Amino acid sequence: MWPFRKRSIPQRTLPAVLRARYDAAQTTADNARHWAMADGLSADAATSADVRRKLRDRARYEVANNSYAKGIVLTIANDTIGTGPRLQLLSDDDDINRHVEAAFADWSKAIDLPGKLRTMRMAKATDGETFSLLTGNLMIDSPVKLDVQLVEADRVASPLLNLQATPNEVDGIFLDPFGRPATYCILRQHPGNLGGWGTAYDLVDAQAVIHWFRTDRPGQHRGVPEITPALPLFAQLRRYTLAVLAAAETAADFAAVLFTDSPANGEAQALEPMDVVELEKRMATVLPDGWRLGQVEAHQPTTTYSEFKREILNEIARCLNLPYNIAACNSSGYNYASGRLDHQTYFKSIRVEQAHLGEVVLDRIFAAWVEEAMLLTEFAFLRTAQQRVPRQWFFDGTEHVDPLKEANAQAKRLESNTTTLAAEYARQGKDWETELRQRAKENELMAELGLTTETHDAAA
Repeated sequence: MWPFRKRSIPQRTLPAVLRARYDAAQTTADNARHWAMADGLSADAATSADVRRKLRDRARYEVANNSYAKGIVLTIANDTIGTGPRLQLLSDDDDINRHVEAAFADWSKAIDLPGKLRTMRMAKATDGETFSLLTGNLMIDSPVKLDVQLVEADRVASPLLNLQATPNEVDGIFLDPFGRPATYCILRQHPGNLGGWGTAYDLVDAQAVIHWFRTDRPGQHRGVPEITPALPLFAQLRRYTLAVLAAAETAADFAAVLFTDSPANGEAQALEPMDVVELEKRMATVLPDGWRLGQVEAHQPTTTYSEFKREILNEIARCLNLPYNIAACNSSGYNYASGRLDHQTYFKSIRVEQAHLGEVVLDRIFAAWVEEAMLLTEFAFLRTAQQRVPRQWFFDGTEHVDPLKEANAQAKRLESNTTTLAAEYARQGKDWETELRQRAKENELMAELGLTTETHDAAA
């Protein structure tokens, strides 16, 4: 038997626990009510079907009845989409590029793609998301019969007859094992249709559905209205405006008042309180003993009315990355430098939005268009082309406040080789190859007619 040997166990030192204090993590009597609604819900649970439906209803109501809300949404849609995106292919064959670009432009005009994209952008701001189906339509006046059918967010919902929701379903979106949308459940009838409550639905493969929304949290599969933080502010703005108007009307309703400095039991003649006396125009009258005639001064709107509206609109526009002068359509309080500085943030936001639109919506539409076009004889060459042809999308450029200064700056950039013609034309939303070809045709015609550039400048 082996002798028992007592082993010394080294003393373990417990790690020091560092407890950091964050003021925002403390719950006190002062901030308890403020943080009462804070929760730890997941992205999909926080944006449940009931929550999104109520937000959509309120956002639509506000946009439909509030002039500022309607103007803001229209401005965002017009500035993002403009007259519509223009395709530029970047393959090595210029003839194929021009042929496909022209055909796609004609098809876009036939289905009114710019108008549909503007509607999608407005729905994204008001509803939080927008859906579209890639379907066939034989009535389209184009060789390619592809169509883009818009679907309102209310129609993408869980089947009404399916009482047992599956773990891989998020309000009408069925996910694959990797968490990506695989199938969409689309109701054939809008839930708000007053003609009846339809329960029929279609299960559509995700390849035929375009879902455009802004992802604010990881794991989020449905969108919320972009103007959600501004909805209470719109209500405050309307309430304050109505209160100011009501105060002004109330003061204006009193043409005159009778008042006296005598005590209640004094020498003034007794009159009925709040009695109404009809007055005639251009008349002379005698007041009761001890009473004087006065008018209510209507100090409305107050001096802080315009300042309040400006601050509220500025806060409303912030969640949409709009400067105040664009949200209010009023630049009276701006100078040239301030206007340009505020516009830089806004235009950067627009460029980000256009890039997201190109990746999520336009690339999907163009890929479906190519698949349909390859079936036609005139586009048979696309069958042998690469699966993904390099391309880019052009949108309308933004006009400069001072065109002369911008032209001089552009000339200096080109002279110093710090930019290219492609980059400068892209700022204006134009294809540099198309513009140079057009310019060459104009110069050729001017030379033919004897209208040289030097002669034109001399005449000027």
